[in-house]
Amino acid sequence: MKKLERTLSLPGAIAVSIGGMLSGIFVLPGLAVGITGSSVWLAFLVAALCILPAVLSKSELGTAMPKSGGTYVYIERAFGPLFGTIAGIGLWLSLLLKSAFSLVGLSAYLFVVVNFDETYTKAIALLALLLILLLNVFGLKKVEKTQLFIVSISIVSLITIIFFGFNSFDTKLTEPVFSEGTNGFIAGVAFLYISYAGVTKIAAVAGEIKNPAKNLPLTMIISLFLITTIYCLVALVLVGNVEASLLAEDTKPIYTLFQTIGGDTIGLIAGVVGVLTLLSMANSGVLASSRFPFAMSKDGLLPSYLAGVNAKFMTPVSAILTTSTLIALAIIFLDVVKIAKLASAFKVLMFIFNELTVIVLRETNAQWYKPTFRSPLYPYVQIFGILSGIVLLAYLGIMPVVSVLGVVALGFLIFLVYGSKSDRSGIASSYGILSFFTKDASKITEYSEETDNTEDTITTAAEVVVPLLGDEASPEMLVEMAAAINTTNKVHAFDITEVPNQTDFTAFIEDSPTSSSLKRRINGLADSKKLTVDFEAVVTYELSQTINRLSTQESCQWLVMGWGARPNSGIFISNPIGWLLANINSNLALYKDNGIRYIGKVVLALRPGRKDKNFIGIADNICSHFGAKLTVIHIISENSNSFEKTKTRTEEKLKESSVNAEVKVFKSDKPVDTISEVSAGYDLLILGTPEKDNWIKVLFGGGKDKFTERAACSVLRITLKD
Repeated sequence: MKKLERTLSLPGAIAVSIGGMLSGIFVLPGLAVGITGSSVWLAFLVAALCILPAVLSKSELGTAMPKSGGTYVYIERAFGPLFGTIAGIGLWLSLLLKSAFSLVGLSAYLFVVVNFDETYTKAIALLALLLILLLNVFGLKKVEKTQLFIVSISIVSLITIIFFGFNSFDTKLTEPVFSEGTNGFIAGVAFLYISYAGVTKIAAVAGEIKNPAKNLPLTMIISLFLITTIYCLVALVLVGNVEASLLAEDTKPIYTLFQTIGGDTIGLIAGVVGVLTLLSMANSGVLASSRFPFAMSKDGLLPSYLAGVNAKFMTPVSAILTTSTLIALAIIFLDVVKIAKLASAFKVLMFIFNELTVIVLRETNAQWYKPTFRSPLYPYVQIFGILSGIVLLAYLGIMPVVSVLGVVALGFLIFLVYGSKSDRSGIASSYGILSFFTKDASKITEYSEETDNTEDTITTAAEVVVPLLGDEASPEMLVEMAAAINTTNKVHAFDITEVPNQTDFTAFIEDSPTSSSLKRRINGLADSKKLTVDFEAVVTYELSQTINRLSTQESCQWLVMGWGARPNSGIFISNPIGWLLANINSNLALYKDNGIRYIGKVVLALRPGRKDKNFIGIADNICSHFGAKLTVIHIISENSNSFEKTKTRTEEKLKESSVNAEVKVFKSDKPVDTISEVSAGYDLLILGTPEKDNWIKVLFGGGKDKFTERAACSVLRITLKD
C-alpha cells in the first residue's frame, strides 16, 4: 500500500491554512459593522482569542493522530459513532455553508467586474456553484494548484491597502467604538467566528506535512497570528475610511475600501481579486465538505450510495452532488447573514467537541494517545474554549441555536437508522461512567498472535498474569516481581496494545520489532531465573475490559501491573487503572519501579484493620525469591499508648506465619513523611491499598496515594480481593 509523501513544508502548510480563511475578510467585515459598529476590528481579535483553544486542542489531536483525517475521526474515537455522526453532520454543514456565503460574496464582487443587475445575485451564485460542481466531479486537479497563487495575490493586495489606508485614516469615523453596546460586540464576535474556521483545516492533511509533530502546531498558531493581524488591520482601516452606515449591508467591503482609497480602477482590481479568491475558497469548500458524507458512508453512518466512486473520474460523485444540492438550497432560501451565523454556530459546536475530546483522551490516559504536542495550560484553555463557545452560541440568536439542536437530533436519528449496528465505541464509553451500563465484556474483540484471529479467545492457565502496556520502566523486573509474589513461579505475560475502534487488526498481524524484542528479553529472564513464563502479544479495542476479562478466569489469582497511569478515577471518566481498581476480579499488585534492580531489604508497612497475615505471607514469598531481609513497620499516633501492644501483636502474627522478620513501631502524626524517610533504607516498600475514595475525593480529584508517590524506593501496592 502506497503511503502519502510528506512533501508539505512549514511555509506551504501555512499558505494552505491561511488560504482556508481568506473568504471571511472579503464578505463579513461590512455586515459585522452593522452588528457591532466600528469596534469590528476588536471583534476580530476577540474571535481569534476564542478560537485559540480549538487551535491548541486540534494541534494536540493532530500530532497524536496525524493520519486520521480530522475532527470527525477525533470525536468518534473519543465519544463513539453517535457523537461521530453528529460531528460529521455538523462539520459537513459548516463547510458547505461557508462555501455558500463565499458564492454569494463572489456574485457581489462579480457585479463590479461585469455590470449585472444585483437582483441576479443568487442566480450568479448558483451558476458559479454549477461550475465548481463540474470541476469536482471531473476531478480537474489543476484548478487546485492555482490556489497558492491566488492566496498570494489576495494577501499582497490586503497588505497594500493596509499601508495606504492608514494614510487617509479618519479617527472621527471610528467614534463611538462600541456604538452597539456590549451585546452588539459579543454578537459581532460570534458572527465573525466563522472567519477563522479554516485555521484547523490543515489537520486533515497532517499525513502530508513534513515533521508534523513540530510543523502542525506551528502552522496553526502562526497562521492564526498572521490572519488575525491582517483581519484586524484591514477592519480598522475599513472603519477609518468608510462611514459605518455605508458598510452595514455591504457584502463586498474590500471593493468599497479599495474604491474609496484608490478610485474606480483600483476598485476594479479589488473586484477581480475578490472574484478569484472567493471562487477558489468555494471550490476548496465543496471539495472538503463532500468528503465528510463520503467518509461517514464508508463507516456505515450514512446511506451506502454516498460512498460510491465514479469509475471513470475516480471522484465521489454522489457525495459531491448531495453537498452541492444543500449549498444550492442554502443560497436560495437564506441570506448571507443567516448563512454566516449558521456556519459559525456549527463550527462553534464542533470546536467545543474538539476541546472535550482532548479532555477525555487526556483523562482516560488511552494507551494509544501519545501526542507529541500537548496543549499548554491544560485543562484551563479547553474549559475557556468550551465556555466561550457556549456564550457565542447564545449570542448568535435563536435560529442558529435551534439549528444546532436540530443537527444533534438529526445526528441521533441518522445514527439510530444507520449507525446503531456499529461495533465501534469511543474512549469515553470504554472508561467512563457509561461503561458500567453499556459494556458487555463478552463482546470485546481482540487479536492475538497465538490464536491468529480476532475472536474473543484470549485465555490463560497461569495463576499470575502480567499485562504489559508499553510504559513499564523494566518489563523484566515486573515479570520477576510477579513470579516472586506467587510461589508457583508460573507467569503469563501479555504485551497488550490498545488501538482505536476504527483501526483494522490486520495492520498488526506481523510482530513489531518492539514486541519481538520484549519477547526475547522475557524469555531470557525465564531461562536465567528458572521461571515458567508464557509470553503473548495481544491487540485490543478495549484495554481495561481485556485485562478485566483475564482477571475473571478461574485460574487467575493475581494481576501484576506497572504503576503507570494515575490510580484515582473521576466521576465521569477514569483511566484504565482506575477502572480496574473498581472492577477487579482478582488480587491486584501495582509495582512502581524506581530503578532499583537489587532487592536485598524489604519493608512491609501494615495499616490498621487490614489482612495482616496475608500481607505478611506475600512479603515472605518476595523475600524468599530475592533472598532479602524483611522488616515490618507500624505507624501509630504520637498520643497512642499502644506501642508495646502493637509490636507484640505483630510479632505473634509473624510466629504464626513462620516468617522471620524484624518489627518496628513508629510514633508519628505524619505517616507519609515517616514512611518516606524509612523507605530510604530499603529497596522495596510493600503497601496495602489505601481506603476507597469518598464522594468528595471523587468529585474533586483527590485520593492520590501519597505513600507511593513519596517513597524513596520501589513500591508494591497490593489490593486483595474479598
